[in-house]
Amino acid sequence: MWFWLSLVAILFWSGSDFFSKLGSKPDDKLSHWKMVMAVGLFMGLHATVELLRGTPFTFRDILTYLPVSFLYILAMVLGYVGLRYIMLSVSTPICNSSGAVAAVLCYLFLHESMAPIQLVAVVLILVAIFLLSLFEKQNDDAQRRLAGGTPDKKYTRSFIAILLPILYCIIDGLGTFADAFVLEKMEEESANIAYEYTFLILGVLAFIYVVFIRKEKLIVKRETPKLIAGICETAGQYAYIFAIGANAITAAPMISSYCMFSVIWARIFLKEKLNWKQYFAIALAVTGIVILGIFDA
Repeated sequence: MWFWLSLVAILFWSGSDFFSKLGSKPDDKLSHWKMVMAVGLFMGLHATVELLRGTPFTFRDILTYLPVSFLYILAMVLGYVGLRYIMLSVSTPICNSSGAVAAVLCYLFLHESMAPIQLVAVVLILVAIFLLSLFEKQNDDAQRRLAGGTPDKKYTRSFIAILLPILYCIIDGLGTFADAFVLEKMEEESANIAYEYTFLILGVLAFIYVVFIRKEKLIVKRETPKLIAGICETAGQYAYIFAIGANAITAAPMISSYCMFSVIWARIFLKEKLNWKQYFAIALAVTGIVILGIFDA
């Protein structure tokens, strides 16, 4: 079951990634705060629906799950700073390795394991993610050269440019590991509600900052991609937490391949061109996913 839940998480999180990028306007300095608002809105709505359905939950669950929520939220902040301000092409290969960090931690400390053929599949997926990231960097550099520009070395080679993506990778991996640890003693439904309400609080704080402090006028039509991204993020999170609860060591690196499928959505809906190297990386990841599906233990 974890395999199919992982596929659902990949589907929705790649959609969230696609629509959040689609909704990020270069002239909107508050775009990331609005994204937090959208995710907080739909996560809060979903958590409330779950409560009304009778899902067991207490305020103590929020406190129990708070360390996990904190790690995920901190990773999100570092990821935003690293990917937006330190150049996407430099940060992405490191950041997308967080699934590997989680798998190693689960193996070392939770004594989880996978069959040899599953290990091969996971390695294929991780290699594919890294290769696609490098190929995207090559494309970005080529486009800059054609446009007559060059990246600022202080952003691509400085200590902070390497440190932030590494911190993101480690903290996000720790978050997944902490998830797997906590879910051994906590029900997935309760943990998910705890996370969603924590994000709702963040969304409310973001709303106060954007609307009352920065005096920004919200236009629903302009923010529609962010709202769709919020729905996708919420749906992906729901599938993710059950997949991690069932088989963290294999599900974590598999789900981290959602970034590759964001490229596919961009090809389909935005007509962005892909070269043979990118198609090769995607095929490599799909091969690994298919192997995991066939040998789902």
